[in-house]
Amino acid sequence: MKLPIIRQFYQNQTPENLETALEVLESFSEFRGTTEEDLNVVGEMITDICGALEVHQNVKNGMSEREALNGFAQKVLGSIDKN
Repeated sequence: MKLPIIRQFYQNQTPENLETALEVLESFSEFRGTTEEDLNVVGEMITDICGALEVHQNVKNGMSEREALNGFAQKVLGSIDKN
């Protein structure tokens, strides 16, 4: 997860574009010829896209961009700490 990338996706892409990209990456990850390195990169991109989608939703619900970005980061870091 990289907040600058999430911010870039949020600021420059519509939720519809992000959903389309997410579908493509998920499909790619299911291809049996995908290497572990590919999966690591795709997994990182999926996380960043999901973050941008969540930021879009939270801003739509009244949160500031900064609060939405920080909230997503805390959620991800919190889930990592629990493992």
